[in-house]
Amino acid sequence: MAEYSRDAMRAAGLVDAALHEFPAVVSFPEHAECRVVAPVEISLQANTLGHSLLTIEDGIEGELLDVGGGGFSDYAGKDARGKIILTELSYSPARHEKQRIAAMKGAIGAVMMNWGHPENTAVPFGSVKPVWGNPTPDNVTTEMPTIPCIGIARTAGLRLRDLLGKGSVKLRFRTHVENGWRPVQITTANLPAPEASPEAADFVLVGGHQDSWPGEAATDNAAGNACLMELARVFNLHREQLRRGITFGFWTAHETGTMAGSSWFCDRNWDRLRANCVAYLQVDQPAFVGTTEWSTASNAELKPFLDAVEKRLLGTKRTKWRRSVKNGDASFFGIGIPMFHAEGSFTEAELRATAMADLGWWHHSVENRLDKMDWTLMQEHIRVYGAYLWELCTAPVLPFRFAPVAEQVVARLQELAPAGSTVGLESTLAAANRFAAEAARLDTRAATEASAFAAGRGSEDAAQLLNATMKRLSRILVPLQSTAIGTYGHDPYGFTPQTTMIPCLYNVPELATLPAGEARWMLETKLVRARNRVADAMVDSSAVISEALTRLG
Repeated sequence: MAEYSRDAMRAAGLVDAALHEFPAVVSFPEHAECRVVAPVEISLQANTLGHSLLTIEDGIEGELLDVGGGGFSDYAGKDARGKIILTELSYSPARHEKQRIAAMKGAIGAVMMNWGHPENTAVPFGSVKPVWGNPTPDNVTTEMPTIPCIGIARTAGLRLRDLLGKGSVKLRFRTHVENGWRPVQITTANLPAPEASPEAADFVLVGGHQDSWPGEAATDNAAGNACLMELARVFNLHREQLRRGITFGFWTAHETGTMAGSSWFCDRNWDRLRANCVAYLQVDQPAFVGTTEWSTASNAELKPFLDAVEKRLLGTKRTKWRRSVKNGDASFFGIGIPMFHAEGSFTEAELRATAMADLGWWHHSVENRLDKMDWTLMQEHIRVYGAYLWELCTAPVLPFRFAPVAEQVVARLQELAPAGSTVGLESTLAAANRFAAEAARLDTRAATEASAFAAGRGSEDAAQLLNATMKRLSRILVPLQSTAIGTYGHDPYGFTPQTTMIPCLYNVPELATLPAGEARWMLETKLVRARNRVADAMVDSSAVISEALTRLG
């Protein structure tokens, strides 16, 4: 596939298309053997989940415990020690986090039932490796999977749940999987802006994974790969009009290595990305059948620009937005690159009826065939992606606005301030309010300069200064909005603090539950340092804006 992607991009006119090979920890899971041994004997079809531990030949046996979604709150009042958990295969939290939490709670194994309608018989694939990308000496012993995990059909899971409603259930399963270091390949291709462009070195990163689980994987992610190839072909025809270029990335080890491909690219292209990448568009699973709405996830500074494009192209179609979190190949938050991801989506009623199967009941199964593609929606997706990219690649002034970021930061600090008084959040909130005022000033000036260019009288010096300022702000603010660990590492996949704005402050509410003592004092030490990180980001961001506006006069 990597070779195919390279050749397709060269055929589209991107001569700088290349294949890169490197070692990664990946998984080759096979079927699993699963059966209920009490109160009745039932055999269930199952798949071993990627990076699951390999059981002994006889497998493992234990009492089954239903933990619903598998998040921390789902274990309230339940003792998972020595038991096999039954959980829903959703993204709240993701499988990787379900495994991590189950292991923390003392479970000896996990059975994850598929989502979809109650009659869904598709047996899912998937990975449970929390480590983002290749492990390091620091996280190989703390974030790699520690229990065996399997996936079963929703019909089978609901049958187990029904049995549990009547009493104790004992289950045995055996995994079949090979985990280890193997050579993997990604494909990249560069479409540079003309050398005469005033910002020729800058670029937008567009990426999606090119590996998949067995089967046609039509929507996940063959459709996304096709979008990248078509976007490359069309934008190459208009290259002379670009102010900024595009770098395309076809990642691998997406599931089998938990984003090893995109994280490797980030690590090995750090200098260029940090200096010149303005945004990252992730294209993953576009145009699947049955969707009637449009859903966008992004960092907040991109929201006004994305809203404008969608309003222009999608008309009356219902749209929804959410804050982007670290899932999919979101490997660029640490370096500070704002990202966005958009695709057709189901209605809330449809999602509730399918156990929140927002990627289709066929997701990660052999049922993901070409009949799950909607070709009319495919045209719509490519048009919207093209419009996003055209604006980012041609706008003299980048269409980013930072007041929405400030609004989210201030709201989160206001929410946390009562519980965080002992770690100094009041002064941090004051710094955030000062940043909000500066962000409003910057947004006003950026809009003014953009209007000037639209009227044919823009200042190139002003545009370049504003764009450089926006990139500097992103490098400060994106890691704060979207990571707990910070710039030079990666949070585990599906990490629970990622569900909140400013993940490094996630544990602040816990302070109110702890009496004076060792546990509280250690947590306060951690949170004071996190508070300092947030305060520095607010002060530094305000200074960056003030300096730029002073220079602009």
